Parts: sequence; C-alpha cells; structure tokens
Amino acid sequence: MDSLSQIVLGGAVAAVIAPAAHRRAALLAGAAHRRAALLAGAALGTLPDLDSLPIALFSDNPVTLMTVHRSFSHSLFVLPLVGALVWWLFKRFGHGRVASSPARWFWAIQLALVTHPLLDAFTVYGTQLWWPLSPPPTMWSSVFIIDPLYTVWLLVACVAAWWLRERVAAGRALAAGLLLSSAYLGWSLVAKAMVDREAERTLAALGLGDAPYFSVPMPFNTLLWRVVAMTPSGYVEAERSVLVDEGRMHFRGYPSNVQVLKQARGIPAVDRLSWFNRGFMRAQVLEDRLVLSDLRMGLEPNYNFQFEVATLRDGQWQPVPPVQRPWSLPVAGGAGVRQLLAAMWRRTWDPAAEPVAGRLAEGAAPEEGTGSP
Repeated sequence: MDSLSQIVLGGAVAAVIAPAAHRRAALLAGAAHRRAALLAGAALGTLPDLDSLPIALFSDNPVTLMTVHRSFSHSLFVLPLVGALVWWLFKRFGHGRVASSPARWFWAIQLALVTHPLLDAFTVYGTQLWWPLSPPPTMWSSVFIIDPLYTVWLLVACVAAWWLRERVAAGRALAAGLLLSSAYLGWSLVAKAMVDREAERTLAALGLGDAPYFSVPMPFNTLLWRVVAMTPSGYVEAERSVLVDEGRMHFRGYPSNVQVLKQARGIPAVDRLSWFNRGFMRAQVLEDRLVLSDLRMGLEPNYNFQFEVATLRDGQWQPVPPVQRPWSLPVAGGAGVRQLLAAMWRRTWDPAAEPVAGRLAEGAAPEEGTGSP
C-alpha cells in the first residue's frame, strides 16, 4: 500500500495497544505514551519499505529492484526478530516508557511492524511473506495500492487520538478507525469473491476453465474490477462492476509472443519475472529485443512495468542488462488522470459504457471465441 496508509496503520495499531493512564497522577505519562506510540507506530509502519535504499546501493538492475522489494524486509520470519530487537533497545536505553509497561509496548511494536506486510499482501504487487523461502509472492489483490476509503478512517483516528491524548475518546477513535478500515478490507474480499465467481463461470463457458487468471480492483475503489486470464496464444481481459453488471463477462483477447517466451526460458531476468508475477506477463519482440510487461499493474495496452530482457543473436535469445521502459498514460499529465477517472466512473454505473482500458491495442485482434457477452 501507499506510504500514508502504512504510516497511519502503524500509528493506530501502536497507539491502541500502548498503555493508557487511569490514575490522576499518571495522566501526563499516559498522554506521553499515546503520542509516543503514534509516532513510534508511524515510523515502524513505514520502516519495511526502506528496503529500496540498500537494494539500490548494490544493484541498478530494474528487475532486481522490483523483485527484491517487499522481500526480506517484509518477511514474517524477519520482522518479529526486528521488533524484538527494537523493543529491547528501547526498554534498555529509552526514556522509561517501554520499561514501565514492557508487555504492551512489545505487542505495540510487533504489530506495527507485522501489519505492514499483511496490508501489502492485499495488493496485486505481491509480498514475500515467507522469505527466505521462495514460494511466489503472496498477492490477495483485493485493494488497489492507493484506496482513500481504506486510509481515511485510520487518518481521522490518528488525528483525533493526537489531540484527545489520554482521554477515553482517543482509544475509542483508534478502535473505530481500525474496525472500519478492517471492515473495508473484508468487503474487498467479498467483492473479489463475487467477481471471481462470475469470471470462472464465463471462462469455463469459453473453454478456458483451467486458464490461470487474476482479478484486481481498478484504481482507488473496490466497485470496478479487472480480470485477466492467460490463453495459449496470449491473454484475455474483462471488466466487472459489482454494482450493475449481471450475467457473463465480456472478455477481449490480446496476443502475446508465447513461443518466444518459451525459447527465452533460462534467461535469469525472464525466469525471475515469471516467478514474481506468476506468469501473468505479455511478451513482445520490439527491434530484436524481448520486452516483458507485467499484466497485473496497468491497463491495456499501457503497463507500469515493462522490461527489455533479451536480444536475438544468431537465431538465439541472449540475455542483456535489463532496461525498464517508461510508463505513461495514453494522455499525459492531469488530463490523462481525469480521463481515466471519468471512464472508470461511467463504467462503474453503466454496463454498456466503453471499457476503461479503451479499444484494442493497435494491431491486436480478439482471441477467437472470447468475445461472448
């Protein structure tokens, strides 16, 4: 998730667990605990994402930068150890807050850290929760990386707790913020299940019942979703509004150079990306370069992560230092964002509206038999 969401989640979690003052003589200490917990939780909540800094010091390979992010610093094996070390340091060398209530501060620190990768796992990017083990990154893909309806409750709760300090209302605000944001995550899983159920029915009817697929919400919401399934010659894509769409989904087909992708197996960048995105990628040959696009992030035909990974020499695909191609909306700047949001709004409320992804990419043709509504 975005940094603001992680900051307010960490702050809210730590502050709701940190000790509160009950006796009159301890009111000042209680206030200090509350605000200290908000600040400490905010710092701990953003700490795992600082992994990009050491990675960039040792590598300028864009594939490495993408696939090592959210790995060791997001591991459920590593973070509890980091949390225990942080707790011990503050208990031993701090100003006495942690030492005065060690059990509560232990769990405040632990949960402020661990909730970070768990929240990231709700996005489609993927989070390596079990590093150094190497299953594909966990991607529950039920919320977009920025979703105001998740973040707003936590932000309001943290602001209220900061000003209410030791009052009972501060704890209630934090609990309410965590409850409402968690309920929103629960709703996102319900919406995803609704979309997946119809996607599986439609794909089965099209003879693609065994095709790998994923679903992910469109930007900033959980009402309009995108579904992508891989086919023997490429992939198909559809959109689904949980508010207005009924019946089978309408899939549009796009080609991918699957034969070249098979020939390039064994090239480190190809294998690494295939593991990282579970094979949800488009392969193209552009000017004798193999370009791989991660289908999970972006909209057809523009994808956020596109890499040149190999070149054709003497009839064989040879690895090259990976190069990331720039990503941009079809219309640059604020106008492009406004067009995207307007198209999403129309499609969310009108099943007959033009797909947000727009028309088929130039030169692409629908897969035979995948256009049935």
